[in-house]
Amino acid sequence: MSPSVPAPATPDPNTWIVIPLYNEESVVGGVVEELLQQFANVVCVDDGSRDASADVARAAGALVVQHPVNLGQGAALQTGITFALAHESCEFIITFDADGQHRIEDALDMLARARKEDLAIVFGSRFLDDRTNPGWIKRVILKTAVWVSNMTTGMKLTDAHNGLRLIRRDAASQIYLKQDRMAHATEIVLELGRTGLPWSEHPVELLYTDYSKAKGQSVLNAVNILVDLVVK
Repeated sequence: MSPSVPAPATPDPNTWIVIPLYNEESVVGGVVEELLQQFANVVCVDDGSRDASADVARAAGALVVQHPVNLGQGAALQTGITFALAHESCEFIITFDADGQHRIEDALDMLARARKEDLAIVFGSRFLDDRTNPGWIKRVILKTAVWVSNMTTGMKLTDAHNGLRLIRRDAASQIYLKQDRMAHATEIVLELGRTGLPWSEHPVELLYTDYSKAKGQSVLNAVNILVDLVVK
């Protein structure tokens, strides 16, 4: 755990972390272990991984729900949200990536802000400050995707495809994702906007690690977003 994030006396029992999981066995254990120091309930939705991701996440202490085949990130998020809402203790849901790109400090800040300002939805944005450097190619692609998403949803976001989001129970109960691929990120913005509940963006830092760069996620995922926005 980062030394700047002291572990609380008791991990938060009312905020559920939902992690879509696909072939991340080498990193997901560390992500889960760090989150569990702050949050009592971490659920990983293993979306038909071909490696030992589910076993690693379970050994690290996560609750694991498994899709027998790969259905896509949108389907994994919907499964995780539905699973969390089935528990009465769930007050907030935070969606969090399995690959180590999200910072637990940002998740905690978003939660504190939601409680202080009575927000139902907080979207993480890597473009509200200059801490994140995605590279100029990905920046252009993501900015284009944001423009398309804003035109489609009527929301005015700076970073519509950031997987770090906080969703209060009343907002989460109105989500039903049908898009299975990257277009789910636009769909979830659309559905959350339709709730009419109070929302905001919050500056976050995305960590483009050697691991994620080696997997080719940085530009490929951005291209996939644009393709799915056009195709869907």
